[in-house]
Amino acid sequence: MAFVTLAFMLFVAATAACYFLFPLKHRWIVLLVASYIFFWINSQWLVVVIFAATLITFLIGRWITAINEKSKKQLQERAEDLTPQRRKAIKAAAKKKSRAVLVLGIVLVLSFLLVLKYYNFFADVSNGLLKYLGVTLPHYSFLMPIGISFYTLQAIAYMTDVYRNKCTADTNLFKFMLFMSFFPQIVQGPIARHGQLAHQLYEGHRFDYERATFGAQLFLWGMMKKLIIADRIAVAVNTVFDNYQQYTGLMVFFAAACYGIQVYTDFSGGMDIARGAAQIMGIDLELNFRQPYSSRSIEEFWRRWHITLGAWMREYIFYPLSLSKGFGKMSKSARKIFGQFFGKRLPAFLAMFIVYFLVGIWHGPAWKYIAYGVWNGMFIVTGILLAETYDKTRAVLRIDDNAFGWRLFQMLRTFVIVSLGRFFPRAESLTVALRMFQNMTVDFFDLSFIVDGRLQDLGLDTANWILLAVAVVVLLVVDQMHERGVEIRKSIARQHVIFRWIVYYAAILLVLIFGIYGPGYDSASFIYEQF
Repeated sequence: MAFVTLAFMLFVAATAACYFLFPLKHRWIVLLVASYIFFWINSQWLVVVIFAATLITFLIGRWITAINEKSKKQLQERAEDLTPQRRKAIKAAAKKKSRAVLVLGIVLVLSFLLVLKYYNFFADVSNGLLKYLGVTLPHYSFLMPIGISFYTLQAIAYMTDVYRNKCTADTNLFKFMLFMSFFPQIVQGPIARHGQLAHQLYEGHRFDYERATFGAQLFLWGMMKKLIIADRIAVAVNTVFDNYQQYTGLMVFFAAACYGIQVYTDFSGGMDIARGAAQIMGIDLELNFRQPYSSRSIEEFWRRWHITLGAWMREYIFYPLSLSKGFGKMSKSARKIFGQFFGKRLPAFLAMFIVYFLVGIWHGPAWKYIAYGVWNGMFIVTGILLAETYDKTRAVLRIDDNAFGWRLFQMLRTFVIVSLGRFFPRAESLTVALRMFQNMTVDFFDLSFIVDGRLQDLGLDTANWILLAVAVVVLLVVDQMHERGVEIRKSIARQHVIFRWIVYYAAILLVLIFGIYGPGYDSASFIYEQF
């Protein structure tokens, strides 16, 4: 039951109807039942995997809380008898024990993901090392439940936040099951924090016409991005990438740039559908995209793209690594060897590379995804290293950093770098991605594919290319309006009721008329469902 099917729309409508008919304090039960029905429809018996991960996460949270409460009780009951040293020792012992429990929880929850998604990749790597010993690890065909990469990160964040006392451990297993499985976000995220989402799920929401309307608008906008742009441009992208030997020069880069647009409209469209479905029932999911193609650097791009994944990586990987004692010692040694400037930054750069290595492999168990992470990490680190040089160069050339021309140049430069990086995740393999890089350098400035009308050879006729171009321009205009703080949904809501419904019906007709459908084409498949 994918997001762009009629079945999903009816499922959301039925869930919302039941939700608002139930007593206020029991409405979370409707969401829990709907979420597990949705999971069963999409993954069937693999529902036991998410239940097992949920149960482990819940018990680990309770265990850590019990350790902390026992420590506090000891300190309170013996407050007058304890010396400062003894108080410190009790706190340290509790901290050590809760840390061990946290590590156990992370290992157990992560093991589901590592086995089901990454075992065969690790087996291939290991076999390359073990072949000289005559040892070969077997391959297995594992089925994967939907959303495993997303709810695994969500579980790790929850356990860590309980350990850090940033959130209170849940005491109701069934409510916690809802937090881990909420159906609009289970497929593609966003990756939710317990403090942001849980209370919204547990408390009942009354029907609010404006919120429901805003949710429906967002849902419809996501459908338009997915069906009119992403699935249409995918036809051209697939043609080039599936027959890469036949294409050279600018055509190859054009396909990579088109794939960037496809991924953006596909993934953000899915996010809009998820956020819209949740908002209909009064629940606000976190924003996951903020006009990423308005970014002026790769670093800024990743602050705007898949925001919740970036925030997770910063909070639970980058800061713990870069601020750890080991990295602190490394910084001192590096300053002596490499000097103050580079030595001071080396630990942060290493932590950043680890983050983007993990971002890459999180996307999939293959070397091409690792290369994708390294590509982005390389440009981010280089940008930070050369920031001072860039500033001096702009000063010498008297470039106004806020001038429109300079901002446009930076955005185009970022778009080109991001587009080149798209070869890695989209190509069949790392070898194919590198071959496409090579093909791109052959007759790069040959524009004959545009002049001679060879764009039609990519599977779209002239009418579809024109429609696609218009839709992309509309998307850019909407993104720029959002960038400037214009709240389009509120603007529409202020209009006369007749005008509003004309807009709604027009949007529905656009999806029905211009959405990509047809035999042999799976318009329901989202790119990030595989993650």
